[in-house]
Amino acid sequence: MVVLAELVFSTSDLAQVRFAVSPMWEVAPSFRLLRSGTTHPVHRTWADQVRPRLVASGLDRGWLCELIPPTGGYVPDFLNPAPTGPDPTLAAERDAIRAAPADRVRLDLDHLARHQGTLGPRLRTLHNDPQGLLVKVTEEIETYWELALAPYWARIRAVLDADILYRARLAAEHGTGHLLNDLHTSLSWDNNALRMAHRKQPLTRTTAGTGLLLIPSAFTGPGLRTRTTPPDPPQLAYQARGVGSLWQARPVTRADTLSAVLGRSRTLLLTELETPASTTQLAHRTGLSPAGVSQYLTALRNAGLVSAHRAGRSVLYARTTAAETLLQAASA
Repeated sequence: MVVLAELVFSTSDLAQVRFAVSPMWEVAPSFRLLRSGTTHPVHRTWADQVRPRLVASGLDRGWLCELIPPTGGYVPDFLNPAPTGPDPTLAAERDAIRAAPADRVRLDLDHLARHQGTLGPRLRTLHNDPQGLLVKVTEEIETYWELALAPYWARIRAVLDADILYRARLAAEHGTGHLLNDLHTSLSWDNNALRMAHRKQPLTRTTAGTGLLLIPSAFTGPGLRTRTTPPDPPQLAYQARGVGSLWQARPVTRADTLSAVLGRSRTLLLTELETPASTTQLAHRTGLSPAGVSQYLTALRNAGLVSAHRAGRSVLYARTTAAETLLQAASA
């Protein structure tokens, strides 16, 4: 028997349907993927690069390991605060997590304990002192972000933005009902209500708040993820379109045109940053001296084409969205 949960929409609720890109909605599912140890058909390239960093940093033995079960299941809702705008920064979401009411944190941890059977030693201390220890939790989240997601964020963000653009056009051309029907196979829209198949818990305006927040995700997988914590709007996180091509190599076929503008060495470094790399790695790949690589990276960073991210003792350099756009234009 198919279980259906039904969320009724008023005119006001329909007026408050919106999209957001949320860093924290990438943190939990990506961390879970790394801990699972499985070879993911889409994210294998990313996982092979990041998993050794995770182990080297000790993050495979910290707070997130107890908060995020490796094989699925409930993740505490306080880790996914409702975005107040379309593209909150990790810092904004960090602050929202730190500001979570102690009763909310304890309620979520009790829920997690029911799913897992018990809480680990760290989470028991968090349960006793949420306001004192949420800072440590968010500091670990920031460390994880820097080594696992920030170096790749320009590429991830491009996929998420493209998904939102596609779905916004659907809504503009065919209406919100068509958009919701197209969002996920478990969702259907009919008679001013959104129905969700296979959801065990009820989904009402009393339990879910007003409006609806739609969050495309690169790592959430094929299933639909929800957060219903009144008075926040209900959040639906779904797999973004185009994730299958996220890590495919995108070679620059006309680098010579860009070299005339940036210079050969700077262009070479940008093309080598198809995947994030350290100064030493880039020197080894390109044959440039480490000092030369450092000088060129500084210039590229000052121009907004490269970003730097701390990963343990190393600093990883990554292309920014501006660099991706520039390379794409040069290859057109």
